[in-house]
Amino acid sequence: MLLDGADWRRFFDAFEREAWRFEAQPTYTMPREQENVARFLRGEDRPADHNARWHERVRGFVQSGRRIGRVRIVRQPLTDYQRYQFAWGIPGNIAAGEDIRVLDVTQGSHGLPLPGQDWWMFDEARIARLNFRPDGTQINREAYGGDPAPNQEWKRIALTHALPFEEYVKGLGV
Repeated sequence: MLLDGADWRRFFDAFEREAWRFEAQPTYTMPREQENVARFLRGEDRPADHNARWHERVRGFVQSGRRIGRVRIVRQPLTDYQRYQFAWGIPGNIAAGEDIRVLDVTQGSHGLPLPGQDWWMFDEARIARLNFRPDGTQINREAYGGDPAPNQEWKRIALTHALPFEEYVKGLGV
């Protein structure tokens, strides 16, 4: 089943304990972000209200006792989009209460059996697969009705090998 608009919002917001995302794309070409990415690349200051709606949602999840987190896969050198997220996106998301970790596979994936597709997992049971074109444009989101065990294992592996964002950035000397 495809998830769009209000259906996606209901699917997402229905989690009771944890929402967790696996991010594998080097670039996300999201129309609503393009202006801010361009501003970042021109060296402009981050707008004070950057990503405010997401931060409000994250704070609401956390205040209600729910957790939200993700692991982002990266390779050096970081893409322009990843640099934008590291500077403008992720710090605010963390301040709002999101647990964000980075798994750097620059030296190879070390045999880690991780997928190349993005997905959200809710309460270790419900999966939404995120489908993208090679340029990072999202095609769609789809509810996955199969066995969540592979996603649970991929999450365990990713969390085992990823570093908390602040620790990863400190290692970059940023």
